[in-house]
Amino acid sequence: MSPVFVRVALDHPLPTLFDYRCDAAEPPLPGTLVSVPFGRRQVVGLVCEVTTHSDVPVDKLRALDSLCDACPPLSAEWLALAAFAADYYQRGLGEVALPALPQALRDPSRWARLLAPHELYRLLPAGRAALPDALPARATVLRKLAQALVDAEAGALLVADARAIHPKAVATLDAWRAEGWLEREVTEAAALALIAPPPGSAAQRAAPPTLPTLTDEQAAAVEAIRDANGFAPFLLHGVTGSGKTEVYLRALAAILAARPDAQALVLVPEINLTPQFEAAFRARFAALEGSSIVTLHSGLAEGERARNWFAAHSGRARIVLGTRLAVLASLPKLAIIVVDEEHDPAYKQQEGLRYSARDLAIWRAKQLDLPVVLGSATPSLESWWQADQGRYTRLTLSRRAVAEAVLPTVKLVDLEEERRRGRASVEGLSGPLVAALKARLERGEQSLVFLNRRGYAPQLACDACGWVAGCPRCSAYVVLHKPERALRCHHCGWEARIPRSCPDCGNVDIAPLGRGTQRVEETLASAVPGARVLRIDADSTRRKGSAQALFSDVHAGEVDILVGTQMIAKGHDFQRVSLVGVLNADTALFSHDFRASERLFAQLMQVSGRAGRAGLPGEVLVQTRYPRHALYHALGRHDYVGFANSTLAERRDAHLPPFVYQALLRAEGRTLEAALVFLQQAAAALAEMPSAERVTVYDAVPLTIVKVMHVHRAQLLIESASRGALQATLRAWQPVLRTLKGVLRWNLEVDPLDI
Repeated sequence: MSPVFVRVALDHPLPTLFDYRCDAAEPPLPGTLVSVPFGRRQVVGLVCEVTTHSDVPVDKLRALDSLCDACPPLSAEWLALAAFAADYYQRGLGEVALPALPQALRDPSRWARLLAPHELYRLLPAGRAALPDALPARATVLRKLAQALVDAEAGALLVADARAIHPKAVATLDAWRAEGWLEREVTEAAALALIAPPPGSAAQRAAPPTLPTLTDEQAAAVEAIRDANGFAPFLLHGVTGSGKTEVYLRALAAILAARPDAQALVLVPEINLTPQFEAAFRARFAALEGSSIVTLHSGLAEGERARNWFAAHSGRARIVLGTRLAVLASLPKLAIIVVDEEHDPAYKQQEGLRYSARDLAIWRAKQLDLPVVLGSATPSLESWWQADQGRYTRLTLSRRAVAEAVLPTVKLVDLEEERRRGRASVEGLSGPLVAALKARLERGEQSLVFLNRRGYAPQLACDACGWVAGCPRCSAYVVLHKPERALRCHHCGWEARIPRSCPDCGNVDIAPLGRGTQRVEETLASAVPGARVLRIDADSTRRKGSAQALFSDVHAGEVDILVGTQMIAKGHDFQRVSLVGVLNADTALFSHDFRASERLFAQLMQVSGRAGRAGLPGEVLVQTRYPRHALYHALGRHDYVGFANSTLAERRDAHLPPFVYQALLRAEGRTLEAALVFLQQAAAALAEMPSAERVTVYDAVPLTIVKVMHVHRAQLLIESASRGALQATLRAWQPVLRTLKGVLRWNLEVDPLDI
């Protein structure tokens, strides 16, 4: 009998498969997770091929150790997706496939526990009614435990997850059980199995919800998506408030009802958007037979994320809602993909495997021959151009779904004109904006102030000697965070107390320069007396669940003025917001990044769309020193089409994406010289390749923030008019790059967004 060998992908930088001997009577199927020896470690690998031949002598091959019985093999389609991503983004197959799996499956020592029976606590109706009022307001841990029970599928919380919340959680749960609020049981299901609602539960008895009346444009969009045959990419271009989410819901409902085993994947750009989407989907699909909705994002606890992934992999989850990492989830019965806010840069991973979730979603839809819907009020120029070329079907929602809701009026506040006329401003807030905020407060309406810069001030400086507080580890200024009385680097996390005086000259009159959301929050409290001001940014939402709680306060009407960064600019349906104020937008007008204007326009269109969504007249005030800029004029007309067409014309003339294809080689060294020398050697090696004449190589240059954590960084840009030529060149170039020395690390990014 011929020996059997398996070729295994490992999470290792080498882009190769590793051969192992298989001594078992039944060899594993491709897609099976296995434990194998690698050096002195025992690691998890993914079987990609089973063969009777190996180029490595048999006596030098090591044997497989064990198979993961807890996880059925991944499908051939999923392996093909991982292989495509690895090839296109120039990484090893194992570097794509293994990190896409839950942590519990990447640790061989935990496999046995995944199949063992597990104890759980199930929330009873008496507990659901009594718990909210029985807990003290300041009992944070108790309330977190109670919320975990409520949020858990069918109110069933595993003991392991309870202990993850607090080591003594079981004692509390037993006390609640004694009150008759919970029951304790043992489930024979694997720890990764989804806990389904019990027969006859309220979720399955729920009556179909009352559906809103569709506009003609919405109905046409739903019909087109529902009737799609095979691979069909749709670009759903709808103005803010036009009801794109309703189109998603109706299209998914039709497809899932037609196929009882079908699955849907819905991607959103940020974690803080998942709660409202999940609530909408659960309300709509509560009565759908076999319906199960799970979320996948990095904010989930490890156990919850693993179970949700396994529910998708086993086909029990009908709808998977997640951020960019969900695009690599295993979904054996996938029937439709939706990418909401498809233009958002958050879909591009910036570390490790630098993939675009939107682009992988499109490739996956083509691979599986199914429809994919890309929705946005401000589509990316790449997607808009694809629609212009006829490769995507454009579906347009040109008006808001609520009949009485109209797009807000946009007014520009000329800061130079305000200064010339001697009109007073309050710490960066112009007179017209302050007056508009006070008027909304008097009418009981809400306002939103947008500033895409967190912290109190971007700099702390000394007027006497010119000293500016900088990070000792990075070539960047540190940001002043006044509530914490700290200086913090937003690049490496370095933190220090605010000095009492200038460390260079001893001057005690050091002062903040510029404004962040913390400073605007402080200013508004005094400029608009009596207003309830709330700030939402990355600093105020560090704890799990805090963002959802803050947004709930806004929706409940407990906030008069909301201050925030891009976290509040998109996707949120604020019913009572009638005014949006935009601060400091000019900084992006003259950026060295050719995508800056596209991002600014999308950002301003999105944040403007938060106003006037429920019939209240909406108004947007943009403070600017350049009121004649073409971007602001297009914004005032809500003219995305005109902006996109003119910007695409500029890109075509300048030979920029989407008319060329780019890759970026970054190098990090102990000195800037070392990084630049490495890149110059790489460029010289590339010039000697046969395909060099089909690519353009630019000079090696330092990054804008050249030093982070004492490491110096530089980049080399490569581009070509042919995607195939660029890919072929990169594949041939990588082996040469691995032979070059002198830097700490390097990485190659395909289709970079930040240059």
